[in-house]
Amino acid sequence: MPVAIYPGSFDPLTNGHLSLIQRGLKMFDRLIVAIAVNPKKTPLFSLEERKVLIREACQDDRVEVDSFQGLLVEYAKQRQVHVLIRGLRAVSDFEYEFQLANMNRKLAPGIETVFMMTGEDYFYISSQLVREVASLGGDVSGLVPANVNAKLLEKFGHTPPKP
Repeated sequence: MPVAIYPGSFDPLTNGHLSLIQRGLKMFDRLIVAIAVNPKKTPLFSLEERKVLIREACQDDRVEVDSFQGLLVEYAKQRQVHVLIRGLRAVSDFEYEFQLANMNRKLAPGIETVFMMTGEDYFYISSQLVREVASLGGDVSGLVPANVNAKLLEKFGHTPPKP
């Protein structure tokens, strides 16, 4: 398979996301990390900040960072990509992702969804939880790439923990 899209908000990028990107590159020649823009949500990091953070953390020429608004399947059609990668952390993710995958199949029968289980080191990590812990001064350095950790510390006005 030449190309797949890995969509998400990536607010912020976590080590779980990074793991899926690296594993996705073992199955596909190229990966488009597509940041979903939802005008109803106010992200912690701007779209441009998220793009930069992902590019810094994924310095592989086979990874393209892009963004989209609206239906994912329409974006996939526009990019002429037929495979979507979705990560599953827990059983609770499965029901929602199963519904999304079936709706996407109904809207665009030529686009398939590939589910990848998150590694056991990262199954409990979510961007929302990382934001919450970081906002309260907790150490998230083992949960996110170093560049993301530095930006979180800067964003919340915290200093790095002492080694």
